[in-house]
Amino acid sequence: MGTCPDAIQRLIDRFNQQSDQVRSPDYNETQLRIDFINPMFRELGWDIDNAQGFAEQYREVVHEDRVKVAGQTKAPDYSFRVGGQRKFFLEAKKPAVDIRNNWEPAYQLRRYGWSAKLACSLLTDFEEFAIYDTRIQPKQLENASVARREYIRYPDYPGRWDFLHGTFSKDAILRGEFDRYCESKKGRGAQLFDDAFLAEIETWRKSIASSVARNNEALDEAALNFAVQRIIDRIIFLRIAEDRGTETVGQLQALLNGEQVYPRLVTLFNRADERYNSGLFHFTKEKDRNEDPDTLTPALAVDDKTLKGIISALYYPQSPYEFTMVSADILGSVYERFLGKVITLTAGHNARIEEKPEVRKAGGVYYTPTYIVDYIVKNTIGRLLEGKTPKAVAGLNVLDPACGSGSFLIGAYQFLLNWYLDQYTGSAAGNAGLPIGSSPAALATGKKPVLRPGLAGGWSLTIAERKRILLDHIHGVDLDSQAVEVTKLNLLLKCLEGETSQTLGFQQRLFRERALPDLGKNIQCGNSLIGTDIIGTAAWNTMSEEEQRRVNPFDYQRAFPTVFKGKDGGFDAVIGNPPYVRQESLKASKEYFQSHYRSFAGTADLFVYFIERGTKLLGTGGVYSVIVSSSVLRSTYGEALRELLQTDYSVDAITDFGGLAVFADAKDTYVCIPVVSKQRPSNTLAIACVTELPESNARSFKIAREYTIPREQLTTTAWSISPPEQQSLFRRLMAIGVPLGQFVEQRFFRGLLTGLNEAFVVDAATAAELQRDSGSRPLIHRFVGGEDIRNYHIERSDKWMIVIPNGWTCALSGKDTLDLDAAWKHFSRAAPATAKHLKPFEADLIKRQDQGEFWWELRSCDYYDSFEKAKLIFPDICKSPRFFYDDSGLYLTNTAYCLGTGDKRLLGFLNSQLFWFLIAGISIPFGIRAGKYRYRLIYQYMEHVPIRLGDTAFVSQETRLISLVDTMLSLHKRLTTEQLPQRREQIQREIDATDRQIEQLVYQLYGLSADEIRIVEEATK
Repeated sequence: MGTCPDAIQRLIDRFNQQSDQVRSPDYNETQLRIDFINPMFRELGWDIDNAQGFAEQYREVVHEDRVKVAGQTKAPDYSFRVGGQRKFFLEAKKPAVDIRNNWEPAYQLRRYGWSAKLACSLLTDFEEFAIYDTRIQPKQLENASVARREYIRYPDYPGRWDFLHGTFSKDAILRGEFDRYCESKKGRGAQLFDDAFLAEIETWRKSIASSVARNNEALDEAALNFAVQRIIDRIIFLRIAEDRGTETVGQLQALLNGEQVYPRLVTLFNRADERYNSGLFHFTKEKDRNEDPDTLTPALAVDDKTLKGIISALYYPQSPYEFTMVSADILGSVYERFLGKVITLTAGHNARIEEKPEVRKAGGVYYTPTYIVDYIVKNTIGRLLEGKTPKAVAGLNVLDPACGSGSFLIGAYQFLLNWYLDQYTGSAAGNAGLPIGSSPAALATGKKPVLRPGLAGGWSLTIAERKRILLDHIHGVDLDSQAVEVTKLNLLLKCLEGETSQTLGFQQRLFRERALPDLGKNIQCGNSLIGTDIIGTAAWNTMSEEEQRRVNPFDYQRAFPTVFKGKDGGFDAVIGNPPYVRQESLKASKEYFQSHYRSFAGTADLFVYFIERGTKLLGTGGVYSVIVSSSVLRSTYGEALRELLQTDYSVDAITDFGGLAVFADAKDTYVCIPVVSKQRPSNTLAIACVTELPESNARSFKIAREYTIPREQLTTTAWSISPPEQQSLFRRLMAIGVPLGQFVEQRFFRGLLTGLNEAFVVDAATAAELQRDSGSRPLIHRFVGGEDIRNYHIERSDKWMIVIPNGWTCALSGKDTLDLDAAWKHFSRAAPATAKHLKPFEADLIKRQDQGEFWWELRSCDYYDSFEKAKLIFPDICKSPRFFYDDSGLYLTNTAYCLGTGDKRLLGFLNSQLFWFLIAGISIPFGIRAGKYRYRLIYQYMEHVPIRLGDTAFVSQETRLISLVDTMLSLHKRLTTEQLPQRREQIQREIDATDRQIEQLVYQLYGLSADEIRIVEEATK
């Protein structure tokens, strides 16, 4: 146990000696911080006073109590940070406050921490020290003990010093102990701010849409969606601006008094137009603004009750939200999912909310974690800024061609804001392209100052400079007009961060200009993949007017003329997260893709075309980077894209996340981050491997391994990014033997698609009953799924299914499907027991077929006879070899495959580590289980594995291999029936020994040296 520092003991003694004084009502929080809290946290290793002189954005402790709004503190007393990232808040109260029992201090702190998406925060008056889990949504009047994880009184500090120092010291943060504590103490009922606020604004959308649709019957769906989105965006903007001090506190709340709420709200919108100049508030035609004003929403009728319910829920104490703490990236994560739904109108003009078709097909909306955004921004924009001066980067242009809610553009903008502030305030300011002798003080004066004194000390960029940086550098495009408006909203809020009504008023008085920029030319609505050259073509003319609106062709050169000026024109950085949508659902666009994209493939995902388009938008020396599905590295449909990138660009780096689920709501989407530049290809590229994901609110992640590989590893067939020694061995092995697809005489077979499982899968008792009916007997078969198959054995084989015989199908849209009428007639006549079993499901089957659902599953199979023969069976996905030899006629479900061969030599090889090493170099990781990658074992990958069997020089080894495989099958069979523990242990030892002998034989057959064996076993352990 560590020793409590003498300084802490002296603080305890001092508190005891002055207890009457410090507990008196006259002893305030400022005195408490100076006398006790600051010294305590200095002992925990924190630079409380910024003695190191860090710039404002990097100081370890921010005393946010200095930010006042209407005389009230609107931020926690302390924010403790590492590398500019908040880790926890501390709220100080004078000792006269009862922290243990008073709900209000706890509610205040929890609102701050929850709104900022922090896991944990502290409440203390030194006499008491409370630790709260701020992932649990706070509620008004809730007992102070709710979400409290620790409560410590000051006499107990010495005995708990190990815990306090080991959790909340700066060193503990850096060593990850704080994060581990938060995770271990995660309380029940934790709900992220994102989820709660999303649910909140979704209720707003529903209530406002219902009110607007009811009171404004002339509106169509497009106008209704526009109006509702704008009203919500404006309310959120003004409410956040209130909490941040740029709007009068309570101005929205004042609307609750009286009637005619919406007309009075429109008055506030008009004032905001005069103040901010933002497209969000743009109601009248103005000179030099191309964007049409909004003349629709000011004239709407909206119920008072609807708006009062929304506004009343936005203020303390009813509201759990503390908007000073809600960052633009947090708001973006909420909006990204919010944009996944749309308002539709019924025949009676009633509003309803539905998921957008493209979102439904994609399985949801996947917001990019902030740590991914920051990483891509650093490796593109950061790379372009290295060694540059503000003057040298004046023309740097950044684009996200599918910007969504603006998460990447927010990250890029924040990076640029930090960079400019560092340049202006750094000790080398005179060498940063600025006038000789320029100092921060000098840069805060003159006709166009770029700095002003910070509210909490130090320096901040002026609002004019923040506007300039935004307009000069940030560009975005999205097909969804609502997404475009949300991106603008988030960027405007980011531009406004750190400002108050006083600083904005000074700006407006001094320069007579409004506070925010018009982003109409920077963030535009259009189709990044389809240009205006489609207009007038046969494909365009066959589209309906609604289809043409949805396609919305876009011309980048006309939209951003200054970016494409000159022969080397183009964007300097193109970043983002392109949509993952199969093009099969975009029939109207497919012909255009085929004629305009070298990367075209009939089954390609849209992200393939986004990558080609994004790289073509680069200017000379530009850098492209996105987070994208790992299938781009090896998929067949990615071959043309890989060839394009290798031929025309330099692939500089790839960060591989293997089987990690970066997108929490898309467990089966696995990603990588390529960095591509428009320059002469280098001979090598950098590989970074990530094996562990951080907390969702983290700003960075750890890279487990980094190395370089030769450019030659990026072949058209596949981009192998394994370490050079593994790749060298992999290439040697792939060059010998015969590909598995040629070695086996019979092709690969997939298990059956059983469709309505409750009908076609039966229990053993039902199977026995059906087998007693001579007509039903041929239809009942024992089966296994991928989850049942292990190496050399089956875990469970007592499952039965009814199969649909061949000849019982008819054509439907060119596909085979079960003809239900014919099936019922045949069952009733030829297999009465089966008809009796299926009768309860008849109505459901007919309903599903009529609706076009599951038709592809209710079908017969043309290779039933292959299941009856000897075969090798295996799961479709697994994390280690799981192959079994079956000659008992087992059928398979669609989670398993089989090879139509009974070759036991092949079984021994397929269950070996060498096979796993090879398939890992061909297949795509499909998630991690128990710390190991899983891989798809389907014919597109397995058919390429080299087989070195049948060589006359190895007859004796192959004979020995067959014998060992037979021994393994026998031992596993004995193990499943043996009940005596001692005998089971002995059998398992025999299995392990036999398995090692098979491994060694396989190594001999492929001629592996001791060093090569080591490479295989390290790669597959």
